[in-house]
Amino acid sequence: AVVYDFTPSRSGEHARAFLGHDPDRPGVGWTGHLICDDFSGYKALFERGVIEAGCMAHARRKFVELHTANKSSIAGTALELIGQLYEIEREIGSLDDATRLLHRRTRSTSIAAALHEWLVLQRTKVHDGTATAKALDYSLNRWTALTRFLEDARLPIDNNHDEQQIRPWATGRKNWLFAGTLAAGRRAAVITSLIQSAKLNGHDPYAYLTDVLER
Repeated sequence: AVVYDFTPSRSGEHARAFLGHDPDRPGVGWTGHLICDDFSGYKALFERGVIEAGCMAHARRKFVELHTANKSSIAGTALELIGQLYEIEREIGSLDDATRLLHRRTRSTSIAAALHEWLVLQRTKVHDGTATAKALDYSLNRWTALTRFLEDARLPIDNNHDEQQIRPWATGRKNWLFAGTLAAGRRAAVITSLIQSAKLNGHDPYAYLTDVLER
């Protein structure tokens, strides 16, 4: 299922409320793995029992931008090593959890270790504040979260699937610009949740909604 939540701002309190975390009741609320980018609004959740799982695609994007800008050899090597991790993921995507985890531990873990060692070494060679340093720091500062997938077969290497579910909203913003009112925003979130969930379950959204509304 896909669930969109409309909020009037990007404040982290909305993410916490959506997941049932009350600031006055520590330890209450959903706990599990949250696959996300580095949006600061999620940070408080990680202090409340939610486990951060990083998105390798976001880390990779930093090096893609660096390589596009100046054909950086450092970026090129990083992309090559990250690409090896993705190649394995493509190969094992249809396997059961136990077999997928075995492949990750026997094949991906050594590649990730080599990548981390190389990132640390390169960071000692570049000055703070440069684009290269920022790309390296993004991965190094989030390394534990980025490699969480290596120890849990349920976790994907990135959150691209979720990004794809967000795309209709990102595209729509340019077209409709404003929802009109807070109530209209909440209604739009409900309708779009139904449409995207219908798609995920193999239904034609128009046929699905027509059937539901007629009945």
